[in-house]
Amino acid sequence: MISRSKNLIKPSLSFILLAILFGILWIAGGASRADVVGQTVVRGAAWSSLIIMLLFGRWPVLARARPAWIFLAAAIVIALLQLFPLPAELWRSLPGRAILIGPASGETGAWRSLSLVPGATINALGALIVPFSVLILTTGLADRERAWLPSIVLILVVASMLVGILQVSGAGIDNPLVNDTPGIVSGTFANRNHFALFLALGFLFLPVWMFRGGHRLRWRGPIGLGMLLLFALMILASGSRAGMAFGVLAIGIASLMARHGLRREFRHAPRWVLPAVVAAAITLFASVVFISVVSERAFSVQRSLALDVEQDMRSRALSTVLEMTRAAFPVGNGLGSFDTMFRIHEPANLLKPTYFNHAHNDYLEVVLDAGLPGLLVLLAALAWWIASSVKAWRNGKKDGATLPVLGSAVLLLVFTASIFDYPARTPMIMAMIVLAAVWLSDPSDGRLPRSD
Repeated sequence: MISRSKNLIKPSLSFILLAILFGILWIAGGASRADVVGQTVVRGAAWSSLIIMLLFGRWPVLARARPAWIFLAAAIVIALLQLFPLPAELWRSLPGRAILIGPASGETGAWRSLSLVPGATINALGALIVPFSVLILTTGLADRERAWLPSIVLILVVASMLVGILQVSGAGIDNPLVNDTPGIVSGTFANRNHFALFLALGFLFLPVWMFRGGHRLRWRGPIGLGMLLLFALMILASGSRAGMAFGVLAIGIASLMARHGLRREFRHAPRWVLPAVVAAAITLFASVVFISVVSERAFSVQRSLALDVEQDMRSRALSTVLEMTRAAFPVGNGLGSFDTMFRIHEPANLLKPTYFNHAHNDYLEVVLDAGLPGLLVLLAALAWWIASSVKAWRNGKKDGATLPVLGSAVLLLVFTASIFDYPARTPMIMAMIVLAAVWLSDPSDGRLPRSD
């Protein structure tokens, strides 16, 4: 009994470093722009964690997350190849290079990298240190420590929500580490859509925290319901139109994950009790949302009703982005090059005081930047996710609150959000993707011990 207690209070070096890194990501990892101070902070923390781990920690179990390692290695290889210099004649013959050839281009015939904006590609390569370090640290955890991770992530979501509540109340919170906009409810993120996605991920972690490992509800039930309501209200208050869709999808998936735990919890009660409890919870949830809407605090709903599709920059720029993608395929313009290249191709009718930093469809932007290699890696990742998800949900028939099921659901939400935005480019969401991929890669995670 004494040795068991000592094991519980003596985490490994991997866990300590991962917890510290998550804390730094929460503070400084909510922006995607290359020039924000937070990028330097999180990358410095990631490099420091990696070096300390390799010098003093135990070697990670690579087999636990082989698919995640393969896809991350593929991304690194693509970035490195795009920085490799090519002879001038070969470079000129590649698709999409004609716009940079001519008397005014400054093209001298020197060897040039495949990437049209090598500085941006170097930055994209440097950004991969965050998922690489999280992957190293996560695969180096003991089984019991891996069982703690969902609770830690849920704490981070709650903490970000509390920052959002302060912002709603009018508190002037200015995070110098991310490029947040004053007056916008975005929690610890620079973008309210990314904040709303992070809150939606919280819905998925709730069933795991409440039921996984045979937990009885007891005090976890009311607290979990309260967190669900607060997450939903904060998504509405954030003003994120896409966030409402993420939230609805996440609540639906979380309900599927929780159904076995709820049946187990009420198995000795009369048959009418469980439907009554579910109906009461739905009624309470709908009432709170309705009150938020009628009191004009649901800014996401207001922005959705006021949306003019013709004036939405995403739809107006789509034809230009598609033409850029066609012109650069199959080699791509280079990872991270979208901002610079869009300014070159941007038609006069799209000019405005602000700039269009991303395609707001990460699938399209991956193909634009990485060409055919990026498309192949993307398709392979989606195929792996589908096959692994089918297996995870089949194995989770008796308990939907397993880590492989959670990993599948987290990736589904990020994949869905990436159709409309670019959440995977923020360091915090990168870390969530890595965790989800590790959980989905390792079937044994479904049988981990209780986290308490």
